[in-house]
Amino acid sequence: MQSRKANVQISSTSIPAGNPLRLGLLANWQQFTLLVIVNAFVGAMVGLERTVVPLIAQADFGLTSKSLALSFIVSFGIVKALANLFAGRLSDRIGRKQILVAGWLFALPVPFLIIFAQSWGWIVLANLLLGVNQGLCWSTTVIMKIDLVGPKQRGFAMGLNEFAGYLALSLSALATGYLAATYGLRPVPFLPGIAFAFAGLILSAFFVHETHAHAKQEAQASAPHSDLLLSGSAPKPSFREIFWLTSWKNRTLFSISQAGMVNNMNDGMMWGLASILLIGAGLSVKQIALIAAVYPGVWSVSQLITGALSDRWGRKWMIVAGMWIQSIGIALFVIASGFWMWLVGAVLLGIGTALVYPTLLASVSDVAHPDWRASAVGVYRLWRDAGYAVGALTAGLLADVFGGLTAIAAIGALTFLSGAIVAVVMRETL
Repeated sequence: MQSRKANVQISSTSIPAGNPLRLGLLANWQQFTLLVIVNAFVGAMVGLERTVVPLIAQADFGLTSKSLALSFIVSFGIVKALANLFAGRLSDRIGRKQILVAGWLFALPVPFLIIFAQSWGWIVLANLLLGVNQGLCWSTTVIMKIDLVGPKQRGFAMGLNEFAGYLALSLSALATGYLAATYGLRPVPFLPGIAFAFAGLILSAFFVHETHAHAKQEAQASAPHSDLLLSGSAPKPSFREIFWLTSWKNRTLFSISQAGMVNNMNDGMMWGLASILLIGAGLSVKQIALIAAVYPGVWSVSQLITGALSDRWGRKWMIVAGMWIQSIGIALFVIASGFWMWLVGAVLLGIGTALVYPTLLASVSDVAHPDWRASAVGVYRLWRDAGYAVGALTAGLLADVFGGLTAIAAIGALTFLSGAIVAVVMRETL
């Protein structure tokens, strides 16, 4: 597809009157940068929990069952997955900005619920709200950036988006770990979350512009991908058709969706199980915080490179390589011991995930027509973030029955298998 400039003027609710609607990163750098900042606050909100909440489960509420301790990730994953689906569909129907603002409203109570929690149910409720926040806000920032850049530089744009979100997640996880080591598990580590939520809401409500018109402009300038449409259907299929195309009927979109799901299965396992196992192995809270931060930190920074490289080298084999490198990183947590070897495992996990994350999003955007792209992204993100729930539940049950190392090994093997499925089934999309 080729991007084109247009002489169309759009309303002042989208872009200030008098500015022509144009596609491209440079043409929309101000709004793109603002959305990068907003997504950093989205990532920081979930980073609040990466280090400390699994420790609260044991220290404050005496949860010894791994599956019960990981229940907060299960609730988060299910709700976020469904929120992704609705965010994509509603973004196609009513626009992006309203969904973004709504997502931030759900974030406001989260830090307070964790700070004042009297039972584990409060933590689960906080994660239900956080899941809605993450699904609505992260999905819409992704969709809006794709709208702005048009068909070129999608991989680079997604790399910037995921870089901002996961760098903020990493820094937030590191900061909360150090605050917890200094001031205790509550309330101090969660006070920054109050500022994150209000900052994200203010920026989204008063400074972010609607981008739906950019997608419509691209659709007018682009021919539909006829190989992805049902036989005889209109260029914009029904939501049911989009769901089945993305989930199963199209081989490429199926392989993308399953890879995203397995990727977040191992992320959910690392989020919920790693902290518990590492503290059981004698590591300090600061050492655990460093490992918990290095993984998304390497992941975030590397995406500045991997997203752009996927625009030049292609998507498929970067995804395959990323899944296999992740499986090696996970294996180090099973076969190795000691802080430094586990730190290397976290680095490999970060590199592998960086190869996969922006590339999968760019691949969906490559093959989905602009008229229904937001819905397809929502379906993909439904399956991807369902991986949090499946991974946490599977890892928790396996850890309770067979031990933590067996649970980690099983998720690592599944990650390798997922990469093999991509190698066999997926078609290059660039």
